[in-house]
Amino acid sequence: MSDNLQQTLIPESELPPAVGPAAPPVTADASIQAALGAFEQHMRDEGFALNTSKAFASDVRLLGKYLGIGQPIGQIGTKDLNDFLNWLLYDRGVPCSPKSYARRVTTLKVFFAWLKESGALLENPATAVIQHSVRSPIPTLPTETDIENALAVSQRLRQGEGLHPGAGERKPDARPHLLLTLLLKTGIKKGEAMTIVPNHIDRSNPNEPMLFVRYANPRLRYKERRLPLDPEWLDVLDEYLPQYNPSDTLFTCTARNLEYVLSDVGTEAGLAQGMLSFENLRWFSAMQDLKAGEEPDEIRQKLGLSKITWRETKAKLEQLAKGNNP
Repeated sequence: MSDNLQQTLIPESELPPAVGPAAPPVTADASIQAALGAFEQHMRDEGFALNTSKAFASDVRLLGKYLGIGQPIGQIGTKDLNDFLNWLLYDRGVPCSPKSYARRVTTLKVFFAWLKESGALLENPATAVIQHSVRSPIPTLPTETDIENALAVSQRLRQGEGLHPGAGERKPDARPHLLLTLLLKTGIKKGEAMTIVPNHIDRSNPNEPMLFVRYANPRLRYKERRLPLDPEWLDVLDEYLPQYNPSDTLFTCTARNLEYVLSDVGTEAGLAQGMLSFENLRWFSAMQDLKAGEEPDEIRQKLGLSKITWRETKAKLEQLAKGNNP
């Protein structure tokens, strides 16, 4: 078709208007509250995990509480963010764990990076945020003598003996000894203990019984592991099962009740309140492994920790093993 004969196939009046760059979801004048609404939509669109989305949104609301929820995002500078983090650590009046602090720093970086990338901000004030190194304190653990005394108490309960001279007999209860020896051997967490079902215990070889630590959440499957048990523990288990007749999980009570079981044993053994806890027994188990010469990576896998989390844990264990237990 020649230029002279060429005709416009679509009338110019019917052509769609030219499309320029997409407008940012919010502008620099938008409040923290308005920006948060758009950020939550962004996280849904990007497929953020539900728990992550909720945590990030909560952290941004906390920033709004500090600066004022109506504060324009374009007027927030690096100093404001550093002051906010300092407030979280020292002035808010609510404990801020190392894990929560690190997540909140991540929230600021993700939130403001998104605002810059979307065109709402020209500069990212979170880029130069000072991330303080916050470590949880080294735990104060029971001594080996404390553990021996606690085991003596749980053994007496197992045998149905009175806890004090002249106290008489009582109904045998294998649960305290079952729980205490399980935690000392495996170092599992409270939540992991609560989800054990009898068939997670492999006793096909009575001389080398094993515990399978399982997770229902597919995203946590990397924490699953196979841990050795003491053969003698099976005897305690056989006493426990007819006493409590678990129909589903091994421990038929709530997690709080198991905490009370440990607390009561600790009190009878003369330990300070709270000394005999799930967390302390987890640390004690790992520390004993380290003292026995176990390979650090074997201990890491036993505890179900990532290599990143293990760094701080290993440093604390080494201090504890050297006797630097405050």
